[in-house]
Amino acid sequence: MERIYTDKHIRSDAREADWLEPKWYALFVRSNQEKRVVQHLSSREIEHFLPVYESVRQRKDREIKLLSPLFPGYVFIRLCLADRLKVLLVPNVVNLVGPGNAPSVISDQEIDSIRRGIAHGNAEPHPYLKAGDTVVIKHGVLAGLEGILIRVANSTRVLIRLGSICRAFGVEVDSSWVEPVKANSTLSYVC
Repeated sequence: MERIYTDKHIRSDAREADWLEPKWYALFVRSNQEKRVVQHLSSREIEHFLPVYESVRQRKDREIKLLSPLFPGYVFIRLCLADRLKVLLVPNVVNLVGPGNAPSVISDQEIDSIRRGIAHGNAEPHPYLKAGDTVVIKHGVLAGLEGILIRVANSTRVLIRLGSICRAFGVEVDSSWVEPVKANSTLSYVC
């Protein structure tokens, strides 16, 4: 007997193929437990990736070099979604990262770019910023000024508002000098 495939069957078969194909996902893990989770994943032969960077910490009598997670609280794993229970039962794993009930797939290109960034050197965590965020300039002659992030590509451009005269000006600053503003912002929108 010949099977007739409807759109419903095709979509169902496509979803099943996605379910059984290994892909990269992010695991959200308990604070400071990334290395322990990686040990458990290794013992269970689950492909994983924990990007780390070298940081120097000052102690009273000496400096020490530490390998710290580039993305604190996250470990990347590659597996079939059907096998997700293997990782969800690992101690200190909270959940797979994603909206609602579906974990977000991380592309091979993103994983590769993280690997290349670490191999290139000087990789370190930085707050995620996007155009429209309220930011504060932390270094340079404009240190302490708050503004709206206009552009992050090519060069970081910040719009500084002067509420007292209802005017603004834009400046180019090094992206490492800009941080998101904490909840108690002094930036006013009087105009």
